[in-house]
Amino acid sequence: MTDMASAHLSHDPKWTRAHSIFSAPSEGADVALIGIPAHEVSLSATSAHQTPGAIRDALARYSTYSSAHDVDLRDFSLCDLGDVDSPDHESGEKKVATAVANVRANHKLLIALGGDNSITYSVAAGMWPDLSKIGLITLDAHHDLRDGVSNGSPVWRLIQAGLSGKNIVQIGISDFANSREYSQRAKDAGIHVVTRDVLRKRPMADVMAEALDIAGAGGREIYVDLDVDVCDRAVVPACPASVPGGISADELRQAAFLAGADARVRAIDITEIDATLDTPDQRTVRLAALLVLEGACGVASRKN
Repeated sequence: MTDMASAHLSHDPKWTRAHSIFSAPSEGADVALIGIPAHEVSLSATSAHQTPGAIRDALARYSTYSSAHDVDLRDFSLCDLGDVDSPDHESGEKKVATAVANVRANHKLLIALGGDNSITYSVAAGMWPDLSKIGLITLDAHHDLRDGVSNGSPVWRLIQAGLSGKNIVQIGISDFANSREYSQRAKDAGIHVVTRDVLRKRPMADVMAEALDIAGAGGREIYVDLDVDVCDRAVVPACPASVPGGISADELRQAAFLAGADARVRAIDITEIDATLDTPDQRTVRLAALLVLEGACGVASRKN
């Protein structure tokens, strides 16, 4: 956390700030945090590379205790692996792969801070040499099935690299945010799509339970992509591609907790925030910080 970010915060020995519980890199920590400040292949200009640091700073706004789950994250081990330098393009993706290669052996959950959505490919491909053996859940307004290499193509790249569409669930797909062609591509690939309209009629807990079973079928480990632009634009003004009418901050927080609570989930990413576009109250990066804490709280709530 920067000195500027902490300068105006109160200090209370009985109120531990969440940023303080992330240690230096440590094998065996329950949760590992890593920054992947990718931004150079984004379809639109973005300063998303500044977001990992902003999220870390925002963690200081919150405590370590969840009243709902009676979990204090001080009782668990969390570490910060730092940022991957220059993670874009083929050379950068190799750096990401090196940085995350041993995560599954050393930690229960990786939380990757983007950066744009291109990191979903680089982190997943780096963690699992055989992508045919994993499942994917995205919470995203968009399919991300474009051709080429960009923040609009990670899901398609993963499919081309071996991930089965039948083990992919896309939650929160918005109207007028995707083309008919890419919607058809999702159908052809066998992807399970839960549109924004469906989410108005079903609780997030039910949708996530079904998604986890689909993605984790056959004993698969699961990667969860939290593209924050799935939320309503009023909630996440620092997400350039968010649309009015997206899901609520609370729904995305629920999804983060439920993902962390499932032992099949080995990685969560938080993407598509440009911290330089946020409002003065920092509502977008503060939500992202809460997603980190919800995911970690989920891990702490696991029964195994």
